Amino acid sequence: MKKILFFYLCALPCFGQFVPTFKSLRYNEDYSALRSDSTPTFYKQMKFKPLEKNGNIFISFGGDVRFQYYHVINDEWGEQPDKNYGYVFSRYLGHADFHSGKHFRAFLELQSGMANAKASTSPADENPLDLHQAFFDFSVAPNNPRNFIVRIGRQELYYGSQRLISVREGPNNRHSFDGIKIMNTTVDRQTDFFYTQYVASKKGVFDDGLNKNMKLWGMYSVLNNIPILKNADVYYLGVEKKKASYDDGSGRELRHSIGTRVWGKTRQWRYDLEGVYQFGSFATKKIDAWTASAHIDYVLEGLKFEPEIGLKTEIISGDAAYGDTKLGTFNPLFPRGGYFGLAALVGPANLIDLHPSLNFQFTKKMSLDFDYDVFWRYSIRDGVYGPNTAMIYSGENTSSKLIGQQYSAVIGYQTSSFLSFGGEFTWFKAERFLKEVGPGSNILFACITAELKF
Repeated sequence: MKKILFFYLCALPCFGQFVPTFKSLRYNEDYSALRSDSTPTFYKQMKFKPLEKNGNIFISFGGDVRFQYYHVINDEWGEQPDKNYGYVFSRYLGHADFHSGKHFRAFLELQSGMANAKASTSPADENPLDLHQAFFDFSVAPNNPRNFIVRIGRQELYYGSQRLISVREGPNNRHSFDGIKIMNTTVDRQTDFFYTQYVASKKGVFDDGLNKNMKLWGMYSVLNNIPILKNADVYYLGVEKKKASYDDGSGRELRHSIGTRVWGKTRQWRYDLEGVYQFGSFATKKIDAWTASAHIDYVLEGLKFEPEIGLKTEIISGDAAYGDTKLGTFNPLFPRGGYFGLAALVGPANLIDLHPSLNFQFTKKMSLDFDYDVFWRYSIRDGVYGPNTAMIYSGENTSSKLIGQQYSAVIGYQTSSFLSFGGEFTWFKAERFLKEVGPGSNILFACITAELKF
């Protein structure tokens, strides 16, 4: 924490009037406009370093440093022997973005994630140092509204609301994919075609490699400025796993997902509606799964602190029967890690959830969210899964549907474009299902976050 503040305070005079807009996908940032800047500072030179006089060839550097302190009481609903403990996550990302004219570009990013004092860790928690991204782009017609870009190499993927394809920002380490992506853009549409293999995170140094057991391919199209609907996504996603596990067994999985999302906003309303159907094969079974979700927000204009009322709800299919010829469990593929908050206790499979919320914008820099979420199993013939689709508890020995209730408060403070702080407090009240299949203790969870982007 002290190092973050020291760097920030020392670098502040160098930022001047230049205020960058950092994006979730750092490779989408464009600093070519600094070519004409006549008063370069140290920071501007870091963001735009010309390698020739006219500046058509340049390199840009950037990064992200994040520290998080977690404290958990009754982790895993009391399964962990240590009932009350804290731990620290630290994550470091650094990238270099090379441009040669408007046609060629190469992007390189390293990632380091460390976990201190956590009882047990996974590669999502701890990965000391690895090559996170390394790809090159070739742009066919960069000055034309209709353009094709071919991207080859290791890269992050991020689509829609991140229900199915995300960068996994919540956990300590983001994930990436090796493969090829072709992007076709027009004025009101972007369509991506991709074929990739998942990069398997490991706990060593520069040892992340291809996960030959997991492939992802598909097409994702975003349509803008549509009459009435405003915006819509249409997509197909295919995934193959040589070994997948659900409550009804294990085996090879070949799953196809077709879906659509309608989204947009007005001055007071924001809406996000999505539906997905999945089919394919799992071991000797046929896959027949689906989900439907809605997220609607309304801003109460004219009131102090601009309160925003929100409602999210999802119905996510589960398996209908043990030992039959069908699998009804929905597979969320590669969703955002903190799907229902940083506590990440329950994942989006075999689930019904109702999630009202209330947000206050105290200032332009400070916000406060209150969330309530209640979870039920969709099917009593299926278990409860984590965010990564790993099973938490089987549903074989209980017919109870109510899993639990989650109460959360999240505060965010953005001091500038570069530095932000956050806090999250969650209480999960275990209900009948959890009490029947395990210890069923209530969970208290708190997290404090400090993040510097540059």
